[in-house]
Amino acid sequence: MIESYLIHLAILICIYLILAIALQIAVGFSGLLNLGHIAFYCVGAYASALLALAGFPFWVCLIAAGILAMLSGFVIALPTNKLRGDYLALATMGFSFVVYAIALNWTDLTRGPLGLPGIPRPKIFGFVFSDNLAFLILAIAIALICFFALKRIASSQFGKVLEAIRDDELATRILGKNSFKMKTFALGISAFFAGIAGSLYASYITFIDPSSFTILQIIPVLAIVIIGGLASFRGTIIATIIIVLLPEPMRFIGFPSSIVGPARQIIYALLLLLILLFRPKGLFGKVELE
Repeated sequence: MIESYLIHLAILICIYLILAIALQIAVGFSGLLNLGHIAFYCVGAYASALLALAGFPFWVCLIAAGILAMLSGFVIALPTNKLRGDYLALATMGFSFVVYAIALNWTDLTRGPLGLPGIPRPKIFGFVFSDNLAFLILAIAIALICFFALKRIASSQFGKVLEAIRDDELATRILGKNSFKMKTFALGISAFFAGIAGSLYASYITFIDPSSFTILQIIPVLAIVIIGGLASFRGTIIATIIIVLLPEPMRFIGFPSSIVGPARQIIYALLLLLILLFRPKGLFGKVELE
């Protein structure tokens, strides 16, 4: 029993790690306060689930989820490219509400509040990852691929330009860099990997509905990024483990599920406040959140 529980937590850590390091590209390296990250996660989950239910193989569902999420990232990046700070945060938050409303009301496609049940588990080369331990191995493999891919992007010349745009966009433009294109690509890359996380989540839970992708779901992901530190992959790993595991002792105290959920959000919010007040750069961050 306890072994299955620990495996479940490890899988959640892998999914949240992919989601958080994807958000690091937008927030930590590009300085884009994106509160619509869950919308890309939602697009990826629904795209993957619908394709899987239609009989497409897992790797097709996974890549298609990333691509469709990336396209939605480009859609929100184009009209909001000149926005920064609070204005960008509000615009991307609005996009998250739009995607949630589509998932809730386009019943012919998403079944609305009834959700999509019976999503098949991944099947690769004839092997079905029906067992959670096997799924954990797959989740770790995908998380490692995403982690090293994003780390390579961040350490590349492209990543350095993103950091320059974050620190001083005007100076970067004077030096001849196209900040509009760079920020659009950054948001697209961030959305792509969020879609991958959504695909992994849908295939693990085997059921999704709009309640899994509300605006409240951005709180733990944003908490991971801020607590770990902006532009810090090491901090993101540590913060992901902390955020996923910290509320779990409440389950053993005997609190009802109606209390555990809200209490989890309160804990995340308190952690964010404490970090912003006493350690603005997070655990290993390079810059402060403005």
